[in-house]
Amino acid sequence: MRSLITTIVKRAGTIAALTILVAAAFGAGYLLRAAPQDVQPASPSAAHEHESEAEQLWTCAMHPQIKLPEPGKCPICAMDLVPLVAASGTSEMSSAVFETTPAVAALMNIRTAAVERRFVPTTVRMVGMVDYDETKLSHITAWVPGRLEHLFVDYTGVSVQEGDHMVEIYSPDLLTAEEELWRAAQSVKRLSADSPGSLRRTAEATLEASRRKLALWGLTEDQIAEAEKNGVTSDRVTIYAPSGGTVVQLTGGPGMYVDTGSHIYTIADLSEVWVKLEAYESDLAWLHFGQDVIFTTEAYPGTEFRGKIAFIDPVLDTTTRTVDIRVNVANDNSRLKPGMFVRARIRALTATAGRVMDPQLAGKWIGPMHPQIVKDGPGACDICGMDLVTAESLGYVSAITDDSAKPLVIPATAPLLTGKRAVVYVELPDRDTPTYEGREVVLGARAGEFYIVHEGLAEGERVVVNGNFKIDSALEILGQPSMMNPEGGQPAGTDHSGH
Repeated sequence: MRSLITTIVKRAGTIAALTILVAAAFGAGYLLRAAPQDVQPASPSAAHEHESEAEQLWTCAMHPQIKLPEPGKCPICAMDLVPLVAASGTSEMSSAVFETTPAVAALMNIRTAAVERRFVPTTVRMVGMVDYDETKLSHITAWVPGRLEHLFVDYTGVSVQEGDHMVEIYSPDLLTAEEELWRAAQSVKRLSADSPGSLRRTAEATLEASRRKLALWGLTEDQIAEAEKNGVTSDRVTIYAPSGGTVVQLTGGPGMYVDTGSHIYTIADLSEVWVKLEAYESDLAWLHFGQDVIFTTEAYPGTEFRGKIAFIDPVLDTTTRTVDIRVNVANDNSRLKPGMFVRARIRALTATAGRVMDPQLAGKWIGPMHPQIVKDGPGACDICGMDLVTAESLGYVSAITDDSAKPLVIPATAPLLTGKRAVVYVELPDRDTPTYEGREVVLGARAGEFYIVHEGLAEGERVVVNGNFKIDSALEILGQPSMMNPEGGQPAGTDHSGH
């Protein structure tokens, strides 16, 4: 008996809850009864034309089971109700048509924009670090085998000038070479005027070879002349800095024995540096050799530095899915230090076929190794002597007014994306009432606030940029083809029972 009473009480509670929910729904409709009643069904049939305005139903885009006779809020999620309007269409998404009245279109806040051809600005953002310019690194090695007798620069970070003495090496082989030079000089002196010409030529060639050997080992002209005149002058050779810069590496120490070619110093000229950036593969279409790059550093917030893309790695990093980008930057004030973290951006005007528009490079000729060399016509690079190449060969548009290079674009809010498909709603012209057709399109990359369109739209058509989801939801409610249901059919209701 007790279990029977419990069951009756539970059922009574469920019935009471349902009664309260229904009363709340009708109460919301009563409170909103003052809303305008000029909404008419789209594509009305002969029977619908004679129906009263009171028969217009309103539903929720998220909960199609809600159907109320008045506009207002959904009793479940509080979203604005949309009119349950008629729609026409077949099983093909491209034939799904939504018709409504101007008043309903205004209530749904439907806005459209034209499909147009234009160069679209986009910004690519990257991060990276400052690094040495590898082309401006000088390496000091041992020219003769021997012992490091004295290091004039004995720690890294020291700034040196071209010609500064760096290290002194004691070398027994140097003594032997100087003796050879002295003997060769004496042999030439002992030759008489009537000596055979072949013998004189041989002696002079030997003397010249001894001179070149000592010059290659780092002896100055004065030292060589002294050794030639007096014999052995020194058993030590001093190596001088071949260029100015900062000592960034030291691999030797006093008393260390070295062989010919052993590395001792690395000197970096920091008047120019490289900035190495990482670009995502989705941004590669907008990156080209010679583009201007703007970047900032943590050390100088608010200060912008500039450089040009000089290299794009042809190989993608499979771990990070990025490509290395190298930027050449002038560093005359030495504020940029290798190892600094940077945030960079590139502004590009997108064109067709992965090209970009740069007014400063249109029709120009560029150095293939040095992007800072830009000329109006063909010629040779002022730095490396290589032939200049056209900007068009590097991915730039040849003329600012080239309309064929302008891509077909739509605002980024126009397409509804499912991951496999892209659907836009196109406003059909020359209709008595607002009419929109669902259409699948093939999109290219996103460029800023726009998508490039490859197929499905024509220049001049108007696409819905606001309210497109409401249109799609109405079609979904009516069982017509929609974004998530391209074949059409009755949508499944949402279970809020908690089970």
